[in-house]
Amino acid sequence: MFGRMPDGTAVKQFTLRNNNGMTVKIISYGAIVTEIQAPDRDGNTINVVRGADSLDMYLAGFPAAAVIGRVANRIANARFSIDDVEYRVTVNHRGKHHLHGGDRGFAKVAWDAAALPVTENEAGVRLTYLSVDGEDGYPGNVTATVTYTLTDDNELRLDYEATTDRPTIINMTNHAYFDLGGNGDLSTHELWLDADRYTTADDELIPTGEFASVTDTPMDFTTPEFIGARLDQIREPVEGFYDHNFVFNSGGRRAIGDGDGVVLVARVRELGSGRVMEVRTDQPAMQLYTGNPVGFCLETQNYPDAINHENFPSPILRPGVPYRTTTIFTFST
Repeated sequence: MFGRMPDGTAVKQFTLRNNNGMTVKIISYGAIVTEIQAPDRDGNTINVVRGADSLDMYLAGFPAAAVIGRVANRIANARFSIDDVEYRVTVNHRGKHHLHGGDRGFAKVAWDAAALPVTENEAGVRLTYLSVDGEDGYPGNVTATVTYTLTDDNELRLDYEATTDRPTIINMTNHAYFDLGGNGDLSTHELWLDADRYTTADDELIPTGEFASVTDTPMDFTTPEFIGARLDQIREPVEGFYDHNFVFNSGGRRAIGDGDGVVLVARVRELGSGRVMEVRTDQPAMQLYTGNPVGFCLETQNYPDAINHENFPSPILRPGVPYRTTTIFTFST
């Protein structure tokens, strides 16, 4: 047990191990990954995802590798319409917008969790949460599931699923803060992204609905570049750090229930340790975030505010059409 919620609910901790020295720890609060112990070029392991030592730290707001939902990223003016019915969700961003599922969301609740049977090559845990109709303003009772699997190929696989009894919207991700060197130094992390474009945003980080080329901008990671090398060149929508949604060239899934398969979209190499992390996903985009000094985020997801832009992939989830998406983080040297 990792601790108890204020209402007395027990928070469980699960430890996944493979045969190559990797260890992953997950707790049932927020479906948070508290540790990913990955080896460097010399076989020494450190935790490459920022985590806290106690539940109290997470409850107090420690930046967590939590599952975000129902809808990751932003919803403009905290409102949207489905089938000509308008819904208003929690205002928790810039005084008028909605961010990361609201005040409660998937990141601040206790999930039901159970270990999966261990096989010769993998170990896993499945976590389930029932988000009731009206929670944070969203319609429909949604059953959300995330399954974490650690394999002997040094893959941490995240399989997300959700079903609903009423039309609603869904866009799940994980808000992990990675630090492959263990020193918080973005200048030693070299990033490649398979993304020629990004979605532009206004000064409140709300998408305009338009796209821009990464060419000749600090957003160009089509050839490997150190994440910290051009922070001083970033002027919009925020100054001095990345909070940008990159559009993958592979396209990813175009709508709920319509996937194109899991493909390689990103690679990070940390110079000092030799650690490499590759990201594979069937999602169409990724939010790169460096605004917190504890690490960098690579959040695979649908586009921000997709429900309010007809030219973005639809986030609408309807009864009888399950939401399924997969992201895989692979570690090597």
